[in-house]
Amino acid sequence: MTDLNLTRSECAQRGSQLQLSEHHVLLDLRDAAQAEQQTFGSRTTARFAATCTSSWIDIVAHQIVSATLNGTPLDITGYDGARLELPGLQGDNELVVDARCRYSRTGDGLHRFTDPSDNATYLYTHFEPTDSRRVFAAFEQPDLKTRFTFEVTADASWVIRSGQPEVSRTEQDGFATVRFAPTPPQSSYITAVAAGPYHVVDDEWSVQHSDGSRLTVPLGVLCRASMAQHLDAGDILTVTKQGLAYYDDLFDYAYPWGKYDQIFVPEYNIGAMENPGLVTFTESYLHRGRPTTAELTSRSEVILHEMAHMWFGDLVTMQWWDGLWLKESFADLMGYQVSVEATRYTSAMTMFAVGRKQWAYTQDLRPSTHPIAADIPDIEAAAQNFDGITYSKGAAAMKQLQAYVGREAFDEGVRQYFRAHAFGCTRLEDFLDQIANASGRDLSRWADTWLRTSGPSELSATTSDTAVSVQQQMPPHAVAEDTRSHVFGVGLYVERDDVLEEFEVVPVELAGDPVRVMFPTADAPDLILPNADDATYAIARLDAGSQETAHRLLATVRSEGPRALIWSALWNHVRDAQLSPDRFLQTVREQLPHEQSAVLLSAVLSMARSAVAQFLDAHTRHSVATELAQLAHDRVSAARDDTQLVWAGALGWFGALSADAEPLITPLLTAGSLPGRTAIDPELRWNLVIALAATGQRSDAQLAADLRTDFTMTGQTAYDRAVASVPSPEAKARAWHLLVDAGAGGLTNDRQRALIAGFSQTVSSELTVEYASRYFDLLTDVWGSHSQAMAARFVSGAFPGLLGSTDAGEPDRVVELARTWLADNSHTPSALQRGVIEGLDDAERTQRVRDLRR
Repeated sequence: MTDLNLTRSECAQRGSQLQLSEHHVLLDLRDAAQAEQQTFGSRTTARFAATCTSSWIDIVAHQIVSATLNGTPLDITGYDGARLELPGLQGDNELVVDARCRYSRTGDGLHRFTDPSDNATYLYTHFEPTDSRRVFAAFEQPDLKTRFTFEVTADASWVIRSGQPEVSRTEQDGFATVRFAPTPPQSSYITAVAAGPYHVVDDEWSVQHSDGSRLTVPLGVLCRASMAQHLDAGDILTVTKQGLAYYDDLFDYAYPWGKYDQIFVPEYNIGAMENPGLVTFTESYLHRGRPTTAELTSRSEVILHEMAHMWFGDLVTMQWWDGLWLKESFADLMGYQVSVEATRYTSAMTMFAVGRKQWAYTQDLRPSTHPIAADIPDIEAAAQNFDGITYSKGAAAMKQLQAYVGREAFDEGVRQYFRAHAFGCTRLEDFLDQIANASGRDLSRWADTWLRTSGPSELSATTSDTAVSVQQQMPPHAVAEDTRSHVFGVGLYVERDDVLEEFEVVPVELAGDPVRVMFPTADAPDLILPNADDATYAIARLDAGSQETAHRLLATVRSEGPRALIWSALWNHVRDAQLSPDRFLQTVREQLPHEQSAVLLSAVLSMARSAVAQFLDAHTRHSVATELAQLAHDRVSAARDDTQLVWAGALGWFGALSADAEPLITPLLTAGSLPGRTAIDPELRWNLVIALAATGQRSDAQLAADLRTDFTMTGQTAYDRAVASVPSPEAKARAWHLLVDAGAGGLTNDRQRALIAGFSQTVSSELTVEYASRYFDLLTDVWGSHSQAMAARFVSGAFPGLLGSTDAGEPDRVVELARTWLADNSHTPSALQRGVIEGLDDAERTQRVRDLRR
């Protein structure tokens, strides 16, 4: 088996010995529309200087046709499928590699998609972290930057794009050869190419700078032709222009990449990628109907996240993948913060507080937790760390750094960082030095305690006499030297006329010893909320009195941000087996119907869905799901604003757990619209159809008719999910076969996600109990036969649910199976073990919460 790994030590040595000057890539995609053609032509010409006599270039090709170094043919018989050895290097070198590379169906390398709507073929690339080598020969490490020139031959009727503008085009025999301008110096993993009959909307943005110069940036928004009617180019371009204006002013460094295209693509294996000049997004951000504010806010955040990378990550790049967290943390925070400060999506920080940070808390409490600044010795380790700690905890720590040094000093430090390191590569210290210089604060201890330790802090408050004592509890494994400093606000709330009012938010700086906050009134507050401004990263614990107040009056808190933080605190109490899920769900039923923020409503309903599906026993799950489905139906009938769509989606979620919800769902499907004449769009319709299928109330014939009504890519994957969710042994067996036996060669990312979701969607664990032991028996085979992204998705998504039939305190059978597998498979890849460890931790957590209810 080909070894695709790259280590930090060997790449550091190569990086010190080579200096790249230019890279020319010629791609021959003339046969791309022919389904039987599995490969394409790739020719790379690389010019570079060397201080060593031998090295290697990375290429994962079906076949290397020929290779020459300084005009001398190389021996390609020893090519191992990943590296081409380069013996006899000189001071200055020219390498030419001709290869046949494979089209991808898993979103890595050059992905090829055929649209079932019109049979049109589309191509796009995705390379992070090390998949440019699947398309051309590359020195696949971020610190070896060079100028890339792409030249692409493809169907002359197609749109052909790369990260730089087109500079020449010739046509012959129905094909066009397009040459693009050389890029500024950049890493190979952020290069990009796309080709196909894409629909394009063009625009431009410009700004007048103080020196009298004007910068004009051509803009493009692209999607496949059959999705053109769903492309909200107006909103996307508005957010894009607002973001470019904001960053131009904030960073004081002109946008450096010429043009700015954003392309929405099908079957993408991640959310988006910051390729400069040609940013790729999953097509899920295009909505085939009226989107909710939460969905639009999410898209705005992602657009602005990727845009921040044009400077932080692309202009200045990490030297190695142990700096991945820094670029992602910065961009993650900017995506939310700039949405609030520059666009109409002012609830973005609420989404961050109640949604994005929950990802971090969950990940950080697992046995697989790691420091934000993790040790990344190789690419396999890097691939594991695209997680909630790298993104969300890192972003929260970055937000705390803003509070710790002051926003103005933080922003000035960022500007200095870009000026000092433009088009270069850096380490963490380079960034912190600039922030320290701008703020005058020594950040060495801050970095050690925040970035090089793992686990979340806990903040709690107790009352005594006339004061509140606020304290921090570090993770159990922490030592005194790990104690973090926190700058945040403590919210004090009082009940007045059945309304919970914010009396004061007291700023505190907390390190080792507790901090006393004096009461502003004679009476103790009715609710104390640590981190009320969400300035820091820590799990806020509510005391017993504050919890009871929240259960009664949460909906009366006027500000959306504190409401979100209180909901988040309650949910953390549930997840950590400190609060019964039944009590949480009672609060949902009593308080949530009054919620007017679609963003917060969506987040809390997602928590409620998890509580019902994961933490309740089968009998209670059915009854509570029925109640919540009825509540959702009632709110759909009563609401006429953005929240109606959110409640309609929740009707599908809870309806999938209760057959008794069918009379609530079928009339809506029959009518084809919600009360108030809001049309049911295809996504919502499939949501409701899947609910009926999951409870055995949608026949095979009806599901086939549903597919004929929406015979699109999205419709097909929704159909796959619906069929896999049918509560019959035959449906589960069919889905399992596709996931395991046919997966390596036939599944796309979208279809795998749909099948896993459908297979796991079941009203009774009896339907899937037989697959628990099969899952563990097949893990190593699945890992060896799938791409790492798809294998990891199977490991996490198909991990069996609890099987029950144990006494309180006794491990569930799934827990025992996982523990046995881990004990017997210590030799397997660490990424595979991590997936099982996390699944086991989730199972043990679920059992602890269920035991709390007994």
